[in-house]
Amino acid sequence: MEKITETILMEKSSPKTNKLEQIKILNLSRMGLKGEDLPVPLLSKLCSLEQLDLSGNMLQEIPKGLCLPSLKILNCSNNDMEDVVSLEALRNVEELRLEDNLYLTVNDEHKVIFLLPKLRMFNGKDISSTAHHIRHGSTEILRKRVIGVWERSFSLPDPITAQSLAAVEKRFVHAACTQIKYGPNSLSEYTKWRVEMIAKEYLKSLTCSDGGKITDTTPTKENEVKTRDLGGNSVTSPQKRTRNNSEVAAEASPRKSSRLASAAPVEASPRKCTRVTSTPQKTDPIMSSPRKHARMTNVGTPEGSPRNSSRLENFSQKGASKTESPRKAAKPVISTPTSRPSKGESPRKTAKDQTTAQQSKPKTAKTEHNTPRKTASAKLKVTQEPVSLQPLHVLQCHSRQDSPDDFSTQLWACAFEPSQECSGGISGGSRTVATCGGETLCVIECESGHVLKKYKVPGEEFFSLAWSTVLMSRTGGSARPCNILAAGGKRGLVKLIHPRVNLAFGEFRASRRAISIMRFSPRNASFLFTGTYENKIFLWDIGGLDRDYNFKISKLLVLETCSTPLHLSLLPTSPDTHLLSGCDDGLYIFDIQLSKNTQKRNEEMEIVFPVYKKKDKKNTYRTIDGLSFLSDDIVASKSHMQGSIYLWSWRATRASWNGRKKEVPAVVLAELQWSSTDVPYLSLGTCPGYGYVVCGDEQGRLWMYHITDTMMENFKSGKTISATEVLEWPSPVRAGMGALEGPSINGIAMDPDLHYLVALTDKNMAVVWKRESR
Repeated sequence: MEKITETILMEKSSPKTNKLEQIKILNLSRMGLKGEDLPVPLLSKLCSLEQLDLSGNMLQEIPKGLCLPSLKILNCSNNDMEDVVSLEALRNVEELRLEDNLYLTVNDEHKVIFLLPKLRMFNGKDISSTAHHIRHGSTEILRKRVIGVWERSFSLPDPITAQSLAAVEKRFVHAACTQIKYGPNSLSEYTKWRVEMIAKEYLKSLTCSDGGKITDTTPTKENEVKTRDLGGNSVTSPQKRTRNNSEVAAEASPRKSSRLASAAPVEASPRKCTRVTSTPQKTDPIMSSPRKHARMTNVGTPEGSPRNSSRLENFSQKGASKTESPRKAAKPVISTPTSRPSKGESPRKTAKDQTTAQQSKPKTAKTEHNTPRKTASAKLKVTQEPVSLQPLHVLQCHSRQDSPDDFSTQLWACAFEPSQECSGGISGGSRTVATCGGETLCVIECESGHVLKKYKVPGEEFFSLAWSTVLMSRTGGSARPCNILAAGGKRGLVKLIHPRVNLAFGEFRASRRAISIMRFSPRNASFLFTGTYENKIFLWDIGGLDRDYNFKISKLLVLETCSTPLHLSLLPTSPDTHLLSGCDDGLYIFDIQLSKNTQKRNEEMEIVFPVYKKKDKKNTYRTIDGLSFLSDDIVASKSHMQGSIYLWSWRATRASWNGRKKEVPAVVLAELQWSSTDVPYLSLGTCPGYGYVVCGDEQGRLWMYHITDTMMENFKSGKTISATEVLEWPSPVRAGMGALEGPSINGIAMDPDLHYLVALTDKNMAVVWKRESR
């Protein structure tokens, strides 16, 4: 059935009329429209239409052939737009909105401004001065450079034939796109697009003015590959691929639940509550080009940074508010200190480095447990006594526009840097932690609280990150290890960064929908798992890096899940055999052995828990929002609204599987008492070396469990195990605002030696805790 008919156009129009030619305003928003739903012949009759609202649909492009000569205001926000070139036919548009189109980049924004010569308002902002530079200033500069390339290396063929001219054009366009660099690296796609256009126009003008006749009229297809690279390189994988509308599934994201804002009015993150339309991929990205020489800028980079820009900053601490938490007698105060360089900080700073003020060292209460350990039954080779942590810093380093008033940006994931490249002198551990949330990713030195690097992608919302140590080739054939960081979020792009050298060297598209979780394999350092909102987990091999940061992407596996993957865990002793995935609708086990020929796979089994029996109309208790290995065998996991944390045995559970039924009951070893909150997605963390499970709650508290064999034996009596210690929210004080209430703790990370613990909140605060020396 047609979605757009003449009758519907009359109903949705203003002023009301019975003639299509008299309609001036038309509202077709939120109708679930795709490109094929827009009848071009019918819409082209709207010759007087001045204002058109197509927001909230599923359009990927404007249908070809659509002619609306009077159209001045167009709203295409909140769609799936991928091709802005289709807007070129609407050349009289003066006001355009394209917000919330996840697949559009700053390159597309520049294309729109160039293609629509009368456009003066874009996404609600006056772009007059910017538009003049894009349409005239930069065009003239690029034209001169294109002519320079031609005059240095090219000439018209003699005689001029279609075949010879096509060959010259191909070589000329390629040379111009390769040699001409203009503007920031983040605009390299737009620059190449304009250079290609100008080069073809210039060559055409030469053949016309020269009066040459093409004698060979045999049609030839130009083997042209449009590249979208990260730093002006000639071999890339496209960031975006054109898809037919019929390929786009209209299935809404399964994750509809939003967090309750009963504790404090916090802006909801689109990760959990906004619609992300399912858009299956058409092809695999096989090659991904590096961002050669894309050195990150300092904090002084002017605003207007493009959405696809990769800014890894030597942060001068202006955007980070830090708390020095005093002892119990006083509340900690959030301040905004300047920064000094840490040992591992890159020297590429333009601002003067300054030293921070002396920090007071608060203490938290200790809870002593001298319980002897039994290593035989639970196989926990942990002999340390319980540790005592004290709050060291509260950092506000993910603020929008570095605003100290931003207490709404949600922080989602953090991970400590592997010890290969980390500085700080801690044996087996690292002082450097990466955090992500909102449009920024930060690298923080825990002891000083300095934000060493800051990477910003306007329009992105990062949900996950992961470290790995890969090999980078050097001159002479040798290779050296280097720590890289991968991060992804709502745009479905994986960003690859080498923080130590201030370089965001590449990206590739992992999904047409948002990335929910990422994990590198500890055994194969170049293997990256990405869980996505299209209910799939992909295994990628990014390979090694050459000295110019070239790398090659290949897709190894596609794992089909029934819902959004929230957490991924690999077996500590055999990470190349099985993957555990905690999803919105259960915990699933996948066989990931590459020796098998099947690339697309479903789950091998599902682990079910006792709490599932409490299922009612309001909750199934199947959302696994916490998952991590505590030892080679023991897994810690929890379900939303469970009110506790399960410790269960992977080996015993696996051994109980008969190979036929997919559902396998978990062999639960212990149950840890936790908060009875109904706030979802509060993740837990583990420190296997010290036998710790830690999970934050909705009040900013940290529930710490020092797991011993004796504690686990208490479960035999049917009692849940209480927390070893509950660390209260440090209640930092901001000048003029008083103490800040405890937020929800979204994520936790500990370094292997438990020198530091980092907790991320839903109110734009990262709290660094430090182990108290005895």
